[in-house]
Amino acid sequence: MILEEKDASDWIYRGEGGANLVLAYAASSPLFVGKVIRIQKAPKADKANKAVNGAASVVTSDEKLLWRENKELVSSPNKEVVEQRYVKDVIIPLLGPKHIDPGVRVSVSKEFLESVDKKVTKQRPPWRVNAANVDTSHDSALILNDHSLFSQGIIRNYYMSCGTSSGGGDCLSVEIKPKCGFLPTSRFISEENKLKRSVSRFKMHQILKLERNEISEVSEYDPLDLFSGSKDRVSKAVKALYSIPQNNFRVFLNGSLVLGGSGESTGRTSPETAQTFEEALKGFIQSNDGLRTKCFLQLVTDTVYDSGVLDKLLEVQKLDKLDIEGAIHCYYNIINQPCPICKEAGTEEEESLHCLPLDESLKIVKEYLIAATAKDCSLMISFRLRNGWDDSAPSCDAVCLKSTNQTFDYKVHFIDLSMKPLKRMEAYYKLDNKIISFYTRKQKGQEQVGYPKRSDS
Repeated sequence: MILEEKDASDWIYRGEGGANLVLAYAASSPLFVGKVIRIQKAPKADKANKAVNGAASVVTSDEKLLWRENKELVSSPNKEVVEQRYVKDVIIPLLGPKHIDPGVRVSVSKEFLESVDKKVTKQRPPWRVNAANVDTSHDSALILNDHSLFSQGIIRNYYMSCGTSSGGGDCLSVEIKPKCGFLPTSRFISEENKLKRSVSRFKMHQILKLERNEISEVSEYDPLDLFSGSKDRVSKAVKALYSIPQNNFRVFLNGSLVLGGSGESTGRTSPETAQTFEEALKGFIQSNDGLRTKCFLQLVTDTVYDSGVLDKLLEVQKLDKLDIEGAIHCYYNIINQPCPICKEAGTEEEESLHCLPLDESLKIVKEYLIAATAKDCSLMISFRLRNGWDDSAPSCDAVCLKSTNQTFDYKVHFIDLSMKPLKRMEAYYKLDNKIISFYTRKQKGQEQVGYPKRSDS
């Protein structure tokens, strides 16, 4: 089948990342109930370039070299197939099939994409609209399971109630964007950038984002806490995400967003928002007024800690062994261009990277890009209350919330596992430089004017 212009009204805006829009299905076709559709975006600058230079290749010649071992991936006819093959052939072998849905492609007409683009514009953050819109040159999109919903029974109830999130919800889901969970130790990190070895990338990036007015205040969240393996630190991370969700924390009740933003960064959770959220949990968390949110945060903490799902994600993130300061040199080896970094101030150690065999450079860059996917993906945890008579599906894990004596089935899925373009290596290097240099200047400025140094810096 093909999705036509008339079908656009059946899909509602759920959120977006840098490369894709995500819409949830809100009609009654059995084919799409309980599904989301992921639609590729195109940066507006790219559209202008395409008009002049023609359509770009799906996989560049350098990328064909990089991913040459994945024959189906490099021969993909369009971006949707590339994304699907990347998840199936590259990511699933690393993270395992249990927590990943590679999706199914569906044909879409140009009119459907144009209608979707027009429909969701007002719901999108203005800065996202200014940067990119729907790429109407595609003829397919990816259909994935809606992991904010737990099962087909709940999905049916959800659509029968027209997507309302009144009390007594059957499925509670939390989406977390964990970010990078380790400190780099690469010998290629320059002396002036040594703070990278002791302060998480997320915390440093927060300072730059605040300067650029991309966030209203600095988050207290630190990914090092979430990935620490310490239950107390995981709890600290979850509470910090709830306090200031930004675009790293969202909660859904029966598929409807009840906390966090849909595509934009949200500031500190206000008392009004907190009260509304507390009310939304009524019927799901069996606790007194004022305590349900605390119990919910404990539930998320226990699940993240007990599931161990972040351990595997951290392993994949750590495929980035040399940091961008090392990997960028291998990138220039692959594209066969003089290295501008070495031209400016290359050390003998950095220049030694340019003596590596091509296969070794390819391996380093490929693993760096896979790690970048793992640092940028999201974690979706869906909960369903287990009834006393319900033995539950054998595929479900369970967690007991001791404070309320409730047992919940839960499912964990990784989402937003996009393949990163090879050409983005240069942008990664430039952004890394901006983040660390701005953070370092800020730290020095604080010391010079006598500000007390923060203990966590």
